[in-house]
Amino acid sequence: MAQPMGETVTITADGRRLEVAADVTVAAALLDADALAFRTSVRGEPRAPLCGMGICYECRVTIDGVPHRRACLVPVADGMTVVTGTGGGR
Repeated sequence: MAQPMGETVTITADGRRLEVAADVTVAAALLDADALAFRTSVRGEPRAPLCGMGICYECRVTIDGVPHRRACLVPVADGMTVVTGTGGGR
């Protein structure tokens, strides 16, 4: 059973407005919004978080214009803009 959401913030991810829990990381928010990939490899393969603690670098996204941010380490903030490297994030 889903837990009721407490305080929320609004972020924009690949052009989609998302209302997400205020106490989660960008990676958690994207995964909860059904993002299947956060970027593509140099060979064009979809990549998504693997370790969840910043070691694997598979969750890199652009946050508020700053590229290569590790989504699993950055907490969401109201008004944040996230761009994945997948051409849509889904």
